[in-house]
Amino acid sequence: MTKVAIWCRHKDDNVIGIGADIPWKVPSDAKKFWQMVAERQIVCGRKTYLSFPQKCLQRQEIIVVTKDENFEVFDEKKHLRVSDLKVFKNWDKDLYIAGGAQIYNAFVAGGVEKLMPEIIVDCVYVGDMLPNLQGEKADISDSIAVMEKKYRQISNTYELDNVLTRIFVRKGEFVDQGVLKHLLNVIENQGQKVVEL
Repeated sequence: MTKVAIWCRHKDDNVIGIGADIPWKVPSDAKKFWQMVAERQIVCGRKTYLSFPQKCLQRQEIIVVTKDENFEVFDEKKHLRVSDLKVFKNWDKDLYIAGGAQIYNAFVAGGVEKLMPEIIVDCVYVGDMLPNLQGEKADISDSIAVMEKKYRQISNTYELDNVLTRIFVRKGEFVDQGVLKHLLNVIENQGQKVVEL
């Protein structure tokens, strides 16, 4: 079983959202995400789950992490609700971690070795955020600090539409080559160009 965290964060402050919104509109980045997770099992929080487009929800296995015992998933056959991340310590399927900030920080920076992803797809938006968005900023600075300390970059840096994409693996971990190949194929088939930083 391989755990993969996939996020897109703002370069200057590691913000991934403001209120219920992603503070930039980059269709190619959303497309890349859905291609990476297609027909794979996603884990996310309730707010992230509710933000997913309906057409994407219909074809995904999704595990929603929420303490709300009354929360109802859209598809009881393909979507599961859990209240405790401990269930993922010995999960038997590959797991694609899709946010929000609390979920990323719990898996990556939570201090539980068995929850930490073996692979991180680090997408960094280098443009300006959309103005006038209301709500609390959600950032993943804790996860970025752990990534910089415990992971190493194993891919080129790719760029498309002001988003830089890199793949990191946990130091000292064996990584499933099929999972890595899939992630790189999605990035490279998007026509992203390799950039030097």
